[in-house]
Amino acid sequence: MKGIKLLTLSVFSTVLLSSFTPVNKKYIVIDAGHGGNDLGAVFGEFSEKDISLGIAKEIQKINQNQDTYEIILTRDGDSYPTLFERTAQINKLNPEMVISLHVNKSPQAETPQQGTEVYIQNSDSSRKLAEKISKKFDAHKIEECNLHILRETKAPAVLVELGFLNNTKDRNYITSKKGQKEIAQKFVEVINEY
Repeated sequence: MKGIKLLTLSVFSTVLLSSFTPVNKKYIVIDAGHGGNDLGAVFGEFSEKDISLGIAKEIQKINQNQDTYEIILTRDGDSYPTLFERTAQINKLNPEMVISLHVNKSPQAETPQQGTEVYIQNSDSSRKLAEKISKKFDAHKIEECNLHILRETKAPAVLVELGFLNNTKDRNYITSKKGQKEIAQKFVEVINEY
């Protein structure tokens, strides 16, 4: 009888422990473009490096209690990892996807151009991700482009221009707390649907 109780306890303990064993997490990399001395696009007090980092952190914040995947940022402060450092870090992690965040600016002081643009390399999985982002953000184009982050990343990767910094409507939206939270939420939805 004592042996049966011990066996039952042992089986129960094994089942209980295995139910708390963490599942292998998947990684999603969010690359906040530019950083450090590289401001990216600038308009008045606003810079691309700050906007991209703000949105990247917001995406990570929304997902802090997520069990199935973890958001990894290529930078979480005002630093500038080189493109080679970024892609080396990304390829070491072997993530499910990579989303590189940027902000557009056209040559004019103020532009009528506005909206989201998505760039990819020639890969079916990247195109699938780009199409989901394009639909969610009502992007006006998906275009193939030979950019380091897209070319050297082995995982499905997209570079997203979130709007034009020298377009008043886009600028007001992408620099506001409300706009950044909404943008981050849309990316989270894309990640969950992918």
